[in-house]
Order: sequence, then C-alpha cells, then structure tokens
Amino acid sequence: MKIEERLKELGIELPEPTTPLGSYVNAVRTGNLVYMAGKGPGLPGKPLPVGKVGRDFSLEQANRLARDTGLSILGALKAELGDLDRVKRIVKVLGMVNATSEYGSHPEVINGCSDLFVEVFGEKGRHARSAVGMGSLPRGIPVEIEVIVEVEEDAPPAHVAVARPAARTAKPKAKPAPKAKAVRKKKN
Repeated sequence: MKIEERLKELGIELPEPTTPLGSYVNAVRTGNLVYMAGKGPGLPGKPLPVGKVGRDFSLEQANRLARDTGLSILGALKAELGDLDRVKRIVKVLGMVNATSEYGSHPEVINGCSDLFVEVFGEKGRHARSAVGMGSLPRGIPVEIEVIVEVEEDAPPAHVAVARPAARTAKPKAKPAPKAKAVRKKKN
C-alpha cells in the first residue's frame, strides 16, 4: 500500500513544514540518509504549547504532543523527498522531553512519535531510539524530536539514458624500459 493511501486510511493530513527559526534547514541528505532537524509540537493554526511535562502536561498530553511532532517531521520529510514511499526505513529517533527533574516517563512520552511511525510505515517505521529529559527546550516547548531516515537511492528520470562503462579491451603489455647501467667512479 502506498504511504499516501495509508495516511488517508489513518485519517492523517500532514502539515506544511514549518520554517526553521535559525541558520539551519529542515533536512540534510547525505548519500541515502536524511537527517531531520529537531522539530517541536507546533502545528499551523494552533498556539505553540509551552511548559514542562510532569507539571504543565500529563503523560497522555505529552504523548499526543510527541505524535504531533512526528506529524511535523513527516510533513517536512515529504517536502524534502516529494514522496514518502521513498522512505526505506526510519533509522533513529532522538526524543527530548522538557520535564521536571523528578519526571521519569520520557520513553512513554516519545512513544507518541514512535507509534505514529510504525502506524504509517509498518516494519520500516521501527527504529533505534533515545528518549531523554531536558531542563528546558527552545521557546519552552515540552517535546523536541529529531530523526534519521534511510531513503531509496535516486533513480534517474525515465527519459535519461543511464551511461554504462565502456567494455575494457586488452591492451598489449608495454615492454619495460631497459635498466640504466650504474657508472662506477674510479678512486684516485
């Protein structure tokens, strides 16, 4: 099933990617890996959630905010790739939770994003992960998540012929140059 069909089946509409707030970009691709910049739970048309998990947000609320963050990441990834079917695998998720010092349910919060990736991509959505607590996050947001994604190699456009290396032909071996004779100096 195509990812777009899967999103419709799940009732998910991806948000437009947010504009970076500094001198960085939403995604950088190197080889077949895409490194996604950290995203927070802000969605277009909604106020930016601000506060600490364990004080201002319950586990359930924070889990939902992590899911919203995952939606933002997928929106930015789609803008980068053009087609989410190019995703080969979600490789790594780093989830950061702005929490009170005694809070300990960081993994359960970040499950909101992880579960979304598995819902959307199936087994390709299972990933390695770190979920950590932070004393603060930018603008006071409760969750920030960054992701590394493996993507299919770019295929050349259909109208472009793929150049193939020319066949090698055996070349006659060159004769080695004659060795120079050493000249001895006579001692006087």
